[in-house]
Amino acid sequence: MVFELKNIYKDYLQGKEAVPVLKDISISVDDGEYVAIMGPSGSGKSTLMNIIGCLDKQTKGTFFFDGADIMSCSDKQLSSIRNKKIGFVFQNFNLLPRQSALENVELPLLYAGVPKKQRHELAKQALKKVGLEDRMMFKPTQLSGGQKQRVAIARAIVNKPKLLLADEPTGALDTKSGDQVMELFKELNDDGVTIVMITHEPEIANCAKRVMYIRDGELHKGAFDSRNPNFNENDTDEVSDNSNNSNDIEISEIRKAQSVEELMENYRKNKNTPNISFADKGEEGGKTK
Repeated sequence: MVFELKNIYKDYLQGKEAVPVLKDISISVDDGEYVAIMGPSGSGKSTLMNIIGCLDKQTKGTFFFDGADIMSCSDKQLSSIRNKKIGFVFQNFNLLPRQSALENVELPLLYAGVPKKQRHELAKQALKKVGLEDRMMFKPTQLSGGQKQRVAIARAIVNKPKLLLADEPTGALDTKSGDQVMELFKELNDDGVTIVMITHEPEIANCAKRVMYIRDGELHKGAFDSRNPNFNENDTDEVSDNSNNSNDIEISEIRKAQSVEELMENYRKNKNTPNISFADKGEEGGKTK
């Protein structure tokens, strides 16, 4: 089993009042599964993704990821889990604009302390797997939206994580590019990669082998049916193409961050954090330069 959530609740404080966001969520995902979690804006799906991705902790309930009790894990242990066991794919790619595709894919390996020669080889293999062996030295500004997302997917799988966690992976893409990304996800899952995908789009959700529906913080199991009277397909997240967002984090900004939590907090606020978790002291071997 990759992870198991049991009776998960998540509350946020507004002043002195606790506001429930997730209510009694239970879900388990086994190795090799392809699961979609679908819901409209405000349903709690982003909060659920943050918990599954070890970016946040539940208020109560139990969460085991690859055998580890997440509630009892230290920040350092959570950082290691995010870096080595979870590959993140975000809607707006979150590539470092001044680095090549190869350098972007190498980043998780860099912060895991993998030697340079081995990093290059593993990153090349990941880019080849997503069909970008001829774009390795291109920078993000030289790539199409679909190509950027494939670089992000290569970065997510380069560490061979236990879980590929995708947040609206086609939200910033045109239909053709989105279809190509979904086909790539299918190929990865056929190769044994475990995927959990967060989306508000029925067509995208139905690409998965198991679909769960979340609304008002409650999870409903079973294949999605657009005729579900509880679902209004017009009540969905607004998406926009921010692929040229100037707030993308540069290497220097990453090195200046005081802690992993600072980077993760930035993600929770505006989703501009790269899809990797860095050792608390940054740089290769855990030493700051």
